[in-house]
Amino acid sequence: MSILRSISVLAIAIGFASTSAIGQDGPSLTAGQARTVDRLIDNGLEDDVAYDVLRSLTTEIGPRMGGSDNEVRARDWGVAKLKKLGFKNVRIETFEMPYWARVSESAEILSPFPQALTITALGQSPSTPEGGVTAEVVRFATLLDLQAAPMGSLEGKIAFVDGDMARTQDGSGYGLAVQKRSQAAVAAGERGAMAALIRSVGTDSHRMPHTGSSVRGGATLGPIPSAALSAPDADQLARALDIADGSVTIKLDIQVEWRETTTSGNVIGEIPGASDEIIVIGGHLDSWDLGTGAVDDGAGVAITTAAAKLVGDLRGKPKRTIRVVMWGAEEVGLHGARAYAEQHADEIERHVLASESDFGAGPIYQLDTLFGDAALPKATPMANALRRLSIAPGNNNAFGGPDVLPIKALGVPVVTLRQSGWDYFDLHHTADDTLDKVDIDDLRQNVAAWAAMIYMASEMDGDFRGTESASE
Repeated sequence: MSILRSISVLAIAIGFASTSAIGQDGPSLTAGQARTVDRLIDNGLEDDVAYDVLRSLTTEIGPRMGGSDNEVRARDWGVAKLKKLGFKNVRIETFEMPYWARVSESAEILSPFPQALTITALGQSPSTPEGGVTAEVVRFATLLDLQAAPMGSLEGKIAFVDGDMARTQDGSGYGLAVQKRSQAAVAAGERGAMAALIRSVGTDSHRMPHTGSSVRGGATLGPIPSAALSAPDADQLARALDIADGSVTIKLDIQVEWRETTTSGNVIGEIPGASDEIIVIGGHLDSWDLGTGAVDDGAGVAITTAAAKLVGDLRGKPKRTIRVVMWGAEEVGLHGARAYAEQHADEIERHVLASESDFGAGPIYQLDTLFGDAALPKATPMANALRRLSIAPGNNNAFGGPDVLPIKALGVPVVTLRQSGWDYFDLHHTADDTLDKVDIDDLRQNVAAWAAMIYMASEMDGDFRGTESASE
């Protein structure tokens, strides 16, 4: 998952962006709508569907690397699951993408303190020559320090970019820390380095390195082999460099598989509405290969599927169609997100709202929107209804989620139900991303909030761009 990727660029591209706080006077729900919202919240807080979906996905499929055989099985799983839960118009929309997979990886200090180091290859890293590379390692405290190094100064060496990530509830520390993952290999390669190592982009202190894409967009291989050290191993290497009387030599061996093209796809199911307007929600079906993708992003798939089912279980049709998308190949370059925007360009005006759950399974604490100024009052009844779940009104500068960024850039309004990410980056892209890390009560709180939100978004008159609804 790339939580903060391109937020500023895409926000600028949307003409109706505003940072006004939610809370101004707005329309009220009817008495019947208010009762339905309360019933959806009550049902969500007792929901077992989300946990059952998540348990099924992580157990029956496991890791789901974009373009892999397991992702194929995950798509078939998604179709069967959506049909069983009563969704309509269930289908797979395929697209082509490159394929990267790790084969093997190892690192060790050869001198002066021989010992193994725990690493994981970064996505889109090329292979080292067979047998690996052996070279002196040079440490840089920050990415900026590496970028300030003279050209040619790393000829025949291995660059190591250190630097901690700040732990925050909203994940804001990620935006700064993740820059080294995509830029260290580029900067090191430009200066002649044979390979690049980084301290894992994470907040834990366990010997579990964090992987993630090293190339924005994931369309090509990186310039030089690159890998992430676990936090304790990064500390160990930094100490070795500090203590050593002379240089520290390491051996790095990374072998990968790369194909220019393979097939992936988005899994789609719908709760048909009375109109042809569409509310898009979902999570990404793929995951990195180290864990089972429970937190990133099996939880998002489970939460949004269960929430949509609760709305679908109500008597009568919602006013708008609720479309659940299990996006493919998010982790390796937002390939499914871009494909969805291209394949649905002719109906983009009928997309009245979009949102993705892609920040784990922690409790939701804030509602953010990105509505047109004239439509912003509609955020008020949403925010008021969610207060009973300890969810506060937020701002009108919502991110929406990685997989809705391409349609957000085309003008589709978005909502973010912000989850607590206090420990999210302890697990993110590691082997520790497993089902036992998910609290079922937090999952239920998410389902309750999502069900209430999408029901209200469906039933409100007019659109969220601030223009007259196409269905009116």
